[in-house]
Amino acid sequence: MACVVIALFFFQYWRTSRDRLFAFFAVSFAAMAVDWLGHALIAPADPLRAEVYAVRLFAFVVIIVAIIDKNRQSRRR
Repeated sequence: MACVVIALFFFQYWRTSRDRLFAFFAVSFAAMAVDWLGHALIAPADPLRAEVYAVRLFAFVVIIVAIIDKNRQSRRR
């Protein structure tokens, strides 16, 4: 639930500032919320459980891309 709330806050910050960093973080925390939901709904012995971690990997890759993107924007200015 906390990941959803954080994603909504970042989405709100993105709407007011139009800074892409906030959009990236909103997507990342929304993906983490989906990851937690997947872990809650899938049984521990289910072989599909390993694929749920791909969503978490996606979330962390989005954060890394956001940081790289923000650093490249600051160099251009």
